[in-house]
Formats: sequence, structure tokens, C-alpha cells
Amino acid sequence: MKKTMKPVTVSLLAMSLLSACGNNSGSNAASADGGNATSGEKVKIEFFQNKTEAKATFDKLVAQFNAANPNIVVSQINPPDAETVLKTRAAKQDLPDVIGLGATDTYKTLSASGLFEDFTGDPLVSSIQPAYVKMLNDLTGSSELNGIPFSANASGVIYNKAMFKEAGVAVPTTWDEFIAAAQKFKDSGKYAFYLTLKDSWTSLTPFNSLEPSILGTDYFKKRAEGSVTFADSFREIAEKQLKLTEFAQKDIFGKGYNDGNTAFAKGESAMYLQGVWAIPEIMKANPSLEMGVFPFPATNDPAKNKVISGVDTLLTISKDSKHKEEAKKFVEFLLQPQNVTAYITEQKAFPAVKGVTQDDPAMDGFKEAFTSGKLADFADHYIPGAMKVDTIIQSFLNKKDIDAYLKQLDTEWDKVANRK
Repeated sequence: MKKTMKPVTVSLLAMSLLSACGNNSGSNAASADGGNATSGEKVKIEFFQNKTEAKATFDKLVAQFNAANPNIVVSQINPPDAETVLKTRAAKQDLPDVIGLGATDTYKTLSASGLFEDFTGDPLVSSIQPAYVKMLNDLTGSSELNGIPFSANASGVIYNKAMFKEAGVAVPTTWDEFIAAAQKFKDSGKYAFYLTLKDSWTSLTPFNSLEPSILGTDYFKKRAEGSVTFADSFREIAEKQLKLTEFAQKDIFGKGYNDGNTAFAKGESAMYLQGVWAIPEIMKANPSLEMGVFPFPATNDPAKNKVISGVDTLLTISKDSKHKEEAKKFVEFLLQPQNVTAYITEQKAFPAVKGVTQDDPAMDGFKEAFTSGKLADFADHYIPGAMKVDTIIQSFLNKKDIDAYLKQLDTEWDKVANRK
């Protein structure tokens, strides 16, 4: 899945209702029939998920489940700006029965409000890769597990194998090799990277690759404690963010994500700083393109350079659902290995379920990292959504003022912290 922009924060009035709705046993259920079904009636379950590109895949899985369970009808809900919609529904005490969501600040906020079931110790969790369970606990700062990881994504560098071979460029494993390769493509009149900063969220992909390898996501805990500041810690990251812009096309702020997918598919750049969620769209534009992936070489120590992988979709159940048994049955169905396999095959994602593997050859460049555990979560998962860090980065890359950028990160972080 593509890494979507942080949603617009709902109104203060709406957000103030979150805590209350988590403990309101008399709240309205999301299901359409408004109560437990009597004999002969079909139980209606609402499945809300936030990935537009996964809608067709989930439609197939929902249809299979409904066919096998004639007394249950699952309906998929996939609105635009889904995370904002979900927050608004939470404020109205109208959460869907089953929710598919990324491990983002939205999940953290709603989880902390007590709106989701607790899956701690649930037998289903025994089938999940422990690293992804830990990511959820680390994100929320709680030992309670309010979601079950379903799929993971991975982010790094997508590259055109033919262009690398033609230029005699080897896959880089250090920052210096990475920049040398970019310079070689530039010297030959080709773009090393295709940047798509018209869509501000795409600025997060290099940021998310740089920060965990250079500082580590534990940094954000220290920032919350006030023991560090962006001004005194983030200069190397900022300098490298800017450096990348030297090897891209001129109109980096005039092109968006869809433009980048098409341009890379047509061979307009040797590399694309995106995650595996872009691969299905690239393949639609050019099915014959031979591409590969490699970890973003953020430092000159290959041992420190990680593949960025986080929980792309977790599954959870509303604590106020009136059909928890049926909702749980649907979650169990989705977590069956054959259904996880069908999903990750179509979505070019990675499984969070044990025993399922991503076998697409295009992903081979990430396999060693997954085998050895050289993985790190997305840095922006630890940054409050209200900061809108993607737009801060977009502005910085346009103005190129590092000091102002670092100051703004500190100022916006503190503003959000002071509201709590």
C-alpha cells in the first residue's frame, strides 16, 4: 500500500468524545440490524478498511467468506480519507464491527481511548510474527494488544535492473556508493531518482528510510521526554534529504505519485524511492519491466542500513460491536494462510502471519533483511499526526533552509505535546 498522508485532525469537540465512547456500554453499534440476529435473520457485519488499492482484493475475500457463511453478511467500507472518517465515527460512538488499519498515529489514538478489543493472549496471536506484535506494543506504549497484524509493507529503493546493467552500476550498500551511483546516472544525462513532491506524503519515504538507520525510532521517545531536540540531532538526516533532490528531474514539486509510477515504468529514472506498494501500479504501466529492490543505504555502515517495514494492515474489532462472535469469525477467516497468501500476492505486501512467504522475485532484494531481522518501523508512525510532518518536509525541500526546518520540527512537536 502506498503510505498515505496523515489525515486532517478532526475537530477538538469530536476528539474530546473519544475517551467517553470507549467506556460507553450503551453506545450505538455499527452493524446495520442494530442487535443480535434472531433465528433466520442474517447478521450484518461492517468491515472498514483504509487502503483504496486493496479494495478489490478484500472484495474477493469478503465474497468468499459470505458464500461460506450464509447467515453472515460482511460489507466492506472503504471511504476516501478513511482515517479521518474513522475518527469521526469514533467520536459519534459508531465504530464499524471489524476494522483494517495501518499501525499509525490514528491507531495509537483510538487504541488508547479503549475502543478496540484486547487480543492479548488470544490464540490467534500465536500465528503472528512476534516482531510485528512488538511493533504495535511499542507504538502504543501499552502491554495490551488491541489489533492483530495481518500484513506488512516494506520500503527502500526500487531500481531498474536494465539501466543498472547498462551503466555498469552495482547495487549500492553504503551512502557513499548510493550517491556515487546517482552521480553516474546524472553524468550520463539520466535521472537517478524520480521525485513526486506534489503529493506531500511521498516525502516521507526517504525520511522513513533515513531516520531509523541513523538515529533509530527510540529517538522519538527521547524527544517526548525532552532529552533531545531535532535541532541538535537531525542535521545529518536533513542534509541527506536535500542531497537526494540533486539527482531528480527539475519539476519535483509538479509531479505526484501516479506520475512517478508511470515515469519509472517508462524508464525515466534508474531508481524510485518508494515502497513495495508502488510495484502493482508500476507493473500495470509496464508489465515487462525488470525491476528489483534494495535497502535504502542511509549510512556508510551496511550493518546499520535497514529495510523499513511496518504493520500495513492490522485487524481489530470494535469493543462495542453487537456481533463480536461473527466479527471474530471473519477476522479468523482473513488470517488463514491461504487468504493471507492471496492478499500479499495481489498487493505485493509481506505477511505478518507465520509460515506464509512473499515469493515474488522482484522482492528478492529485501529477503535477507527479513531473514536476518534487519528491519525498522516507519519513523513517522512515532510522530503525532497533528504535526503534519509530510507538509513540513515538503516545504523544507522547496525552501532548502535546514535551520528553519529543524526549528519548525521542534516547534510543531512542542505545540502538539502542550495540547495534551
